[in-house]
Amino acid sequence: MTDKLDITVRMVEEEDIPEMTTQRLNYLSELQGEKDPQYLAKLERELMAFFRRHIREGNFFALLAESEGEILGYGAMVLRSIPGDLNQPSYLEGDILNMYTLPHARQQGVGRMILRALVEEARSRGLSKIGLHTSKDGEHLYRSFGFSEPQYPYLEMIL
Repeated sequence: MTDKLDITVRMVEEEDIPEMTTQRLNYLSELQGEKDPQYLAKLERELMAFFRRHIREGNFFALLAESEGEILGYGAMVLRSIPGDLNQPSYLEGDILNMYTLPHARQQGVGRMILRALVEEARSRGLSKIGLHTSKDGEHLYRSFGFSEPQYPYLEMIL
C-alpha cells in the first residue's frame, strides 16, 4: 500500500455503488460466514437498489478511501429524523454502517480516516447523535473518537 498521504476520502458516487455492494458482501461474509449463492445474488440486487434509492433521497451517504484509484475501504451512514423533546423540537440522527477496510489495507489508518470524514459530514449536516454497532476489533477506534454506551438504556427485539 502507498503512503498514508496518498489516501483520499470522497463521497461514493453512483458509479461506485456496484463495488461498494461487493465490499458490503465481503464484510458480511467475514462476519457471518458464507451463504447460499442464490441468496447472495438476491442480497446483491437489493443492496444496490437500497444504496441507489437512499443516496438519491438524501437519507444515506457513503464515503470511500482510495489511493491512486485503488479502493481501500468504505463507511456509510443512514440518516433519520426523529421527534424532539423538551430540549429541541426535532433531531437528525445517524447510524454508521458498512465500515469496511479491504484486508490488504488494514492497520494503516484507513478506517480512522473514513470515520473522521463521516463524523465531519454528520456535523456539517447538523446531526445531533451518531450510533453504531461494533465488533471487538473496531471498538477501540470508535471509543477513541468519543463513542460510548447509550445515555439511555437501549433494548432491541429481533422480529
